[in-house]
Amino acid sequence: MRTFLAVQASRLLDLLHAGRWLGPLVMRLGFGYFWLETGIAKVQHVDGFAERFASWNIPFPLLSATVSAWTDLVGGALLMLGLCTRLVSVPMLINMIVALTVVVSRDISGLDEYVESSEFTYILILFWLLMAGPDKASLDTLLARWLGIRTRD
Repeated sequence: MRTFLAVQASRLLDLLHAGRWLGPLVMRLGFGYFWLETGIAKVQHVDGFAERFASWNIPFPLLSATVSAWTDLVGGALLMLGLCTRLVSVPMLINMIVALTVVVSRDISGLDEYVESSEFTYILILFWLLMAGPDKASLDTLLARWLGIRTRD
């Protein structure tokens, strides 16, 4: 019985290992779409978004809101494509760190509330994308292979 369970578990693990590229792909597509959609809404209503920035005392509210909105829109599109994934994660991380520090932290009183905030979750995902990259199913990987850059996949 032990051998049977070991064989079945090994087969399952082999199957999961073979499909390990699927997790990052689904994450990038869903997360990227979220940011693309958010960015489109912010770009279309940048004046209202800038008013919110002004109410939060963010310097140069129209410029800051415009940069933030386009970061979300372009960043989301690039994440979905898996193009410049690591590079685009940096301004998106900065966007979320500023949001967490300047806006969200006003209503947070402890560590538990920080960790439970959406912005903290976004920071974790963006950090993971920065460190891990987009994986196999991405334009980054295709481009790297075309340029002759060795990838781990």
